[in-house]
Amino acid sequence: MKNPYSDRKLSIAVIILIIAVIFIIRLFYLQVIDKSLKLSANNNVLRYVTIYPARAFIFDRNGEMMVENQAVYDLLVIPLQMPRGKYPGIDTLELTSMLGVSVEEFRDALGKAKKYSQYKPSVLFKQISSMRYATLQEKLFKYPGLFTQARTLRTYPRKSAAHVLGYIGEVDEAKTKKNPYYKSGDYIGISGLELSYEEVLRGKKGVQIQMVDVHNRPKGSFQDGKYDTTAVVGHNLKTSIDLDIQEYGEKLMENKVGSIVAIEPATGEILCMVTSPSYDPNLLVGSERSKNYPVLAKDISKPLLNRALQAKYPPGSIFKVIQALIGLQLGVIHENTGFPCDKGLVNCHNHPTCTSVKQSIQHSCNPYFYKVFQRIIQQGKSRSIFTDSRIGFQAWYDLVTQFGLGKSFDSDIKYMKGGRIPTINFYDKWYGKGRWAFQTIYSLSIGQGEVEIVPMQMANFAAIVANKGFYYTPHLVKEIGEEKIKDPRFYKKNIVPVNANYFDMIIEGMSNVVSAGTARLAQIKDIEVCGKTGTAQNPRGEDHSVFVAFAPKENPKIAIAVYVENAGFGGVWAAPIASLIIEKYLTRKISDPNKELRILEFNNLEKSLSFDKKRDRLNKKSQSAD
Repeated sequence: MKNPYSDRKLSIAVIILIIAVIFIIRLFYLQVIDKSLKLSANNNVLRYVTIYPARAFIFDRNGEMMVENQAVYDLLVIPLQMPRGKYPGIDTLELTSMLGVSVEEFRDALGKAKKYSQYKPSVLFKQISSMRYATLQEKLFKYPGLFTQARTLRTYPRKSAAHVLGYIGEVDEAKTKKNPYYKSGDYIGISGLELSYEEVLRGKKGVQIQMVDVHNRPKGSFQDGKYDTTAVVGHNLKTSIDLDIQEYGEKLMENKVGSIVAIEPATGEILCMVTSPSYDPNLLVGSERSKNYPVLAKDISKPLLNRALQAKYPPGSIFKVIQALIGLQLGVIHENTGFPCDKGLVNCHNHPTCTSVKQSIQHSCNPYFYKVFQRIIQQGKSRSIFTDSRIGFQAWYDLVTQFGLGKSFDSDIKYMKGGRIPTINFYDKWYGKGRWAFQTIYSLSIGQGEVEIVPMQMANFAAIVANKGFYYTPHLVKEIGEEKIKDPRFYKKNIVPVNANYFDMIIEGMSNVVSAGTARLAQIKDIEVCGKTGTAQNPRGEDHSVFVAFAPKENPKIAIAVYVENAGFGGVWAAPIASLIIEKYLTRKISDPNKELRILEFNNLEKSLSFDKKRDRLNKKSQSAD
């Protein structure tokens, strides 16, 4: 007789078998395919600690330290590893006292950490000093879920060259999405050399895997550090900056608005890049940055503005040197071309009649360069004065831009503006095609009108004249790392298509500018300085004081541009400032302390700021009218 329960037994056996198979498959999936449980278990016993390499140092050309590091620590938290409830077992008062924060700040920070992730570590408090860390580390075992991570902060021992060096700050979300190397809480170069050489300076992060006990206390490396990776320190930078000259330039420009740029003509290395007003670079370090940056950003003196790279000015009379070289190259004038000082054409100061190019540079005659520019623009190649002006203007434009004007350099200098050399299209849009000629644009002849130049370009122009027709791209870094790596971009000679012989008469004229012309205050004992003054018209205030120069005359070692806003004649203020920098660089001393004292005592900051306020008001009124 068939057992009535046999079918039932078979059904139960099948069900049990199916359940067993399901469990086996599930276990196989969880243990072999799905790593989440393993990772969860690892998260309970392993801690992945990011090892941040010390950011590399920055030195000046003589080996002087410009940027170094100081040790700080971040306090991190894994909320899931903290005791349950509202801070049970945690002496909140003791912890906040050690950290130097309020209980409310601690609770806010912990709330943000929990919101970010319950099981992933996140930074609770950043940049704890070494002193606080020493106290905290002794008692950290009492606080499960909390641990520290070493970091470094930049520090500037000489408090100089803020715009050259730049600063670092916390990386934003857009950067972390674009570059997987960076994680939230990392720091990155934001401006200056810190930005230009970010990948060189930062090094490479490492990871240390630690085993921790139930109290979150480290118990050694996981598998003896088999899976750890070592942090790689970045490469030090040796800059072209002479820190002593940089500091001296900043001292001379105190209580003034403007800039100083000095270049070594033979290499294109930037010796100093001063912008004034400036700021102490230590103000934008670490947690202090968030407090100080808004203050600096709102300061009416605009200390964050790098005037050496971003301020665009009319070049004034220094542009006459370029006009002379272009006129000579195009053959519209020659060495002994002379023009009467006809003030009916354009206003000028009293001086002897210029009977040569050399004298025109020495006396900076406005009518002379009016006539030179007229010959350049109107060469008689078309019966139409408008067509003829277009042809001449294009020839002029093609040459003037070869002096590195109207464009920024392919250099290690970030955010440099290109200035403006107007084009034919520019004037066509402004006046209408076929409706402009020389008489419309003659103000360009003396460096006014629509032409604008950045101080860095002015200094490079001085280097071009010193080199008699070529330049190397201005740059800030000489060598990278112990291997002394050099950037090949900065060893390419840029040739200006002007006959080198024409520079000789220009240099003679510039030498006479200092010895017997408009820049006598730039004279230096036993050093022959070649320079050109400029007094750039400023419709919103007093004229700007401008001077470019190089020295010595033979085998020049330094080329310089000085721009002092709202200071008047170039020979009165910009020229003596340049001479002091030149002498300090070449001799390491100053022979005329009275000249130095006069510059140090000169203060036109308030006057310049009042003009800035007026300009800003007019700009706002103009924008609202638009």
